[in-house]
Amino acid sequence: MESAFNKVVLTGFAGADAEVKNLSDNQKLAKVSLAVNENYKNAAGEEVKKTHWFNLTFWGAKADIAEAQIKKGTRLTIEGKLQTGTYTAKDGGKRYTTDIVVQEVMLEEESVVN
Repeated sequence: MESAFNKVVLTGFAGADAEVKNLSDNQKLAKVSLAVNENYKNAAGEEVKKTHWFNLTFWGAKADIAEAQIKKGTRLTIEGKLQTGTYTAKDGGKRYTTDIVVQEVMLEEESVVN
């Protein structure tokens, strides 16, 4: 394999307002959940609507954009890369995470639904 890519492009709706944290060294981090709907017919021929949830992470200037413009229901298209991690939960168990680190974001006008 000559080269590999870690690239994700998704369009969906924000599940909540951006959650913002100001970190040391004037770093800003914003997190948003993104709902992406999938429609298909099952084996019985019935229409099925399935919602997939993705965790988005915004850093720096993109976190500023998320804080100012992403509210619950905002329709957005993102381009980013997958990032995995682990942590120890309160019960002592090991947990795994997969986030999308956003590199590009496009917001659609008048897309907020309540």
